[in-house]
Amino acid sequence: MSLRTLVVDDHTAARLGLRLLLEGTAISVAETVADGEAALRQLAEQSFDVVLVDVQMKKMDGLSLLASIRQTHPDVPVVFISAYDYPVYMARAVANGAQDYVLKSDSAKTIEQTLRHVCQNGSANPGGLLDQIRRKLSESIRTSDLPPELPVTAREAQVLRHVAYGLSNREIANSLGISIETVKEHVQNLSLI
Repeated sequence: MSLRTLVVDDHTAARLGLRLLLEGTAISVAETVADGEAALRQLAEQSFDVVLVDVQMKKMDGLSLLASIRQTHPDVPVVFISAYDYPVYMARAVANGAQDYVLKSDSAKTIEQTLRHVCQNGSANPGGLLDQIRRKLSESIRTSDLPPELPVTAREAQVLRHVAYGLSNREIANSLGISIETVKEHVQNLSLI
C-alpha cells in the first residue's frame, strides 16, 4: 500500500530530493508545496495519508502549520522533518501534536518506516527522537530526587522541565493536560524561588 504524502518545505531542493529519495518505497509523494498556506489549500482539496513538514520555513513555520492542521484536519498524521535535532524543536512538536520527527540526513528506509509506523499506529516510533522527548516530558519527578534548596512540588518540577525546553504556557498546558491558568500559577510559584 502506498501512502499518499504531502511534503511541505520552502526549499525546492529539499522537496525534489525527498521525492527522489522516497521513490521506490511505500511512500508516494503525491504533492509538494513551498509553504503552509499552500499546504492548507492542498489539504482542503485532496486527501493525504500523512503530511511531512519542515520545521523551519519563512512564510509559516512548521509549528504554526501544525496548529492549523490540527484545527481543520485533526486526524491527519503530521511528521516533522528537519536538518536539526534540537530538543526544543522536538519538545514543541510533541506539545503541539506532531506524530513524529525525522532528520533530513535520515535514510529513505528510516523515513519510510517512520511514516508507515505513524500511519498504522498514530504515534511515534518507539525509541525514536520524538518518543524519547515525549517520554522525558511526561516522566514523573519525585521531589525526594530534587536538591533540598529547590523547594518545588513534583508538578512544578515538571513545568520547570518544560520551560527549560522552551515551551510556551499553552504548549506546557497541552503537554501536561492542564489548563493554561494552572501553568501560569506554577510558573509564578517558580519565579518566587
